[in-house]
Amino acid sequence: MTTRRRFLLGTAVLAGGGLALTWLNRERDSLAESADTLEPNAFLQIMPDGKVIFQLDKVEMGQGTMTGLLVLVAEELDLDPARFEVRFAPVRGIFQRPMQMTGQSRSMVDSWDVLRETGAAARLMLIHAAAQRWQVAAAELRTDDGRVLHDASGQAATYGELAAAAAELSPPWFVDLKQPAQYRWIGTAVPRVDIPAKVDGSAVYGMDVQPPGALTAVIARVPELGAGLQSFSTDAAGKIPGVRGFVALPAGVAAVAEHYWAAQQAARLIELEWQPGPLAATSDAELQRLQAAQLERDEPDYARTAGDSDGVIATAAQVLEAEYHTPYLAHAPMEPLNATVHVQAGRCDVWVPTQTPDMAQAIVAEIAGMRREQVQVHTTYLGGGFGRRVLWDYVLEAALVAREFAVPVKTVWPREDDTRHGYFRQQTLHRLRAGLDEQGRALAWEHCQVATPTAEVLMGPTMRTLLPEALSIATRKRIGAWMTRASVQLVAAFQAREGAAELIYDIPDMSFLQFAHDPGVPVSIWRSVGNSYNAFVVESFIDELADAEQTDPLLYRRRRLTEPRYMRVLDKVAEISGWQRDPAPGRARGVALYKSFGTIVGQVAELSLRRSADGEEIRVHRVSCAVDCGRPVTPDIIRQQMESGIIFGLTAALYGEINIDSGRVRQSNFHDYRMVRMQEAPAIDVAVIDSDEDPTGVGEPGVPPIAPAVANAVFALTGRRLRSLPLSLAG
Repeated sequence: MTTRRRFLLGTAVLAGGGLALTWLNRERDSLAESADTLEPNAFLQIMPDGKVIFQLDKVEMGQGTMTGLLVLVAEELDLDPARFEVRFAPVRGIFQRPMQMTGQSRSMVDSWDVLRETGAAARLMLIHAAAQRWQVAAAELRTDDGRVLHDASGQAATYGELAAAAAELSPPWFVDLKQPAQYRWIGTAVPRVDIPAKVDGSAVYGMDVQPPGALTAVIARVPELGAGLQSFSTDAAGKIPGVRGFVALPAGVAAVAEHYWAAQQAARLIELEWQPGPLAATSDAELQRLQAAQLERDEPDYARTAGDSDGVIATAAQVLEAEYHTPYLAHAPMEPLNATVHVQAGRCDVWVPTQTPDMAQAIVAEIAGMRREQVQVHTTYLGGGFGRRVLWDYVLEAALVAREFAVPVKTVWPREDDTRHGYFRQQTLHRLRAGLDEQGRALAWEHCQVATPTAEVLMGPTMRTLLPEALSIATRKRIGAWMTRASVQLVAAFQAREGAAELIYDIPDMSFLQFAHDPGVPVSIWRSVGNSYNAFVVESFIDELADAEQTDPLLYRRRRLTEPRYMRVLDKVAEISGWQRDPAPGRARGVALYKSFGTIVGQVAELSLRRSADGEEIRVHRVSCAVDCGRPVTPDIIRQQMESGIIFGLTAALYGEINIDSGRVRQSNFHDYRMVRMQEAPAIDVAVIDSDEDPTGVGEPGVPPIAPAVANAVFALTGRRLRSLPLSLAG
């Protein structure tokens, strides 16, 4: 029986795609510490006191999901976004689509229909509750910013006043959504709801979590990639005041202490001996040699062809060939990796900045020997993610350490640990050929790529999270391992093909050949994934084709584009960059156009060269950017994400590189893994193109075009074609 206590209005999406409204009995199901701290299994709650709570099932790591997704609910509920309380959703099956993950620039894509329907369903139920109370037809009522109104009689009621009555009604299966002409908040400059807490310091990041009595752990790690711990001594480390113990791990030893300083000092004094791993004798030159050898194999691991590129190139009047190389990169989020775990009898609490809270729950449950429902994951703000916090290694370590103590333990990765012992964006090698006619026009395109499959690190634990808990841990591990092997065999390095296996340009005959190669360096996804290096390769080689045809590179692209949306983006970026006007003396411009995650981005970089102690350096003065991401829900956040992606991508283009020497990473912190500094940041102009298409992602698509735009500008200025990242004029 539904009672007045069951007033929490929520929604869920059924497996078949229908919309169902669910109700939570707070006294029965809540894990809340007080009546005002609710953990319902729904996106939206409306309280009798007028409080309206939106539960964000995605994480906020600076990309604006907290505001962008709230706007969808607010628009259809007809309530100012500023009047909501936003909370991070707990880990619940209702939020798993199929996982409770934030990544792949899919937050807006996945939520566009679901959250609008959530708001519309709640609004309709409130209207029907008012219609019953006033004995009028629902069609005579309207809503306005949190109130239901009956103009004919002058009656009005707030959503809070109607919430309990609405809970008595059967939820609607279908709802009518607003037409764009009716939008009040979608497409406008809605203030970001996360900013006040970040300004006044009340926003809680993982590093801020400090439960009473918590200890801190720092791990002394085997310095060599892939090597295993053999033995260790803590004699000197144990003398540091405040040290409470040590925990041996597969590739290191955790020093656990009363505070971070003691843990860090103790970790530095732990003496480790290790068994050399498969990369012990491996360095940069050897890794590149091994990659190059893959291109000599007879059969690729994946091929996509259209037409007869081999035949056309063999008989072409001219053949243009080029080889491109991209390096390993670190993610380098500003907040160090961390996780706080408290293992108790029958319960475990985890405070962690993660992009995959449900995966964190499953992993900790396995290690703690508990059911998933016994593990409560408290999602925090994330100080950057970039794909690094999709992974779980730091959560796994934290759980292994914490289960040895009766109090909470926060395991922290110092910056040096994340730089040297994390997962990297992979190193890739590309060999391209184009067949040209007598006038230099491209007739055929061939792209051969050497890349590493990422399924080895991603598939197994992902499957273990998705598989039902009724299966034993051993069974889940076996199925995960089988899925990993099958994935590598069936789809090879599938993420490395993004933006390269298919082109946005009309070239009659084309082929893409991929050679999978795994030298053992730990690699995984990095902001924009395969697009981050394929954009550099493809858009640079397109520029080479334009030069061979002696055609303006922007005009060359426009003539070969296959869709009007691409042309609109290219025309807009040409307009705002002043492409038709000559740049100032000593400067040049380069252009790149790229589609990733459904979003089309065009960028023009304007740069010059400057003298430094190391020779000539690239100085980017201005970047113009046009973006078509479908209907712009929050234009200000779209601009912010383009700016963010440009700075992130520019850092990688100019400085980003992880070097390996005898199995060890040379870089350690920001002094030798350099970021673009404020004084080096270019002026950035962003034009957001209006569209009636459904919205697509913006967290990652700003990254890929910047490296080729800068490289193409360098060519325009110097006549030198830079085909390796980071871009350098030395040598």
